[in-house]
Amino acid sequence: MTYAWDFNVIYTYREVLLVGLGNTLLYTFACIVGGLLVGLLAAFGRLSPLTIVRWPTQLVVEIFRCTPLLVILIWFYYALPALLGVQISALTAGLLALSLYGGSFYGEIIRAGIISIDIGQREAAQALGMRRGDAMRRIILPQALRRMVPPLMNQSILQLKNTSLVSVLALPDLIYQGQLVTHETYRPLEVYTTVAVVYFAILFPATLLVQRLERRFDTKA
Repeated sequence: MTYAWDFNVIYTYREVLLVGLGNTLLYTFACIVGGLLVGLLAAFGRLSPLTIVRWPTQLVVEIFRCTPLLVILIWFYYALPALLGVQISALTAGLLALSLYGGSFYGEIIRAGIISIDIGQREAAQALGMRRGDAMRRIILPQALRRMVPPLMNQSILQLKNTSLVSVLALPDLIYQGQLVTHETYRPLEVYTTVAVVYFAILFPATLLVQRLERRFDTKA
């Protein structure tokens, strides 16, 4: 029996899917911003000369890096409210989980970029009487940033992919809206094919951009 494809259903429910796409992009932007902030704190925490700061930071980072994101999402939505005795919305739980999860990877990228700069430059800055913070801001970070940009962008692409999991919390992202359309129309092949094409249309150009930046920075290195 040959399946009769009918993509008219996509046009009929285009507004529902567009709402999902818009929410997916908003969630991604919020998670990238939140993840970068968490990553900065994690990176500087792991680089701290104080053991009382460095080791707890490393422990938290490894917990998030070594735990599946789906488990973290479910834990933040169901377990954390029970522990704290407060109500946490699905949106708050989803964004918090994604930001912390992504931040653990952003932090390692930022930390690796900083320590990749030759230690002689730090010593030269100290010899000139520059404070640690000034040397970091004016000498180390500008050079490290060039090396960090491609992997940071790769991680941001992964953040977009990861947002597809928030559908398990019934957040109206593209996947969840696609599920609603599927339940209404019984046309999963058309709906999920369209969803896959939309993700590809966003992610493929972004991947090409990252590759171009990597070649550009390699040339300048």
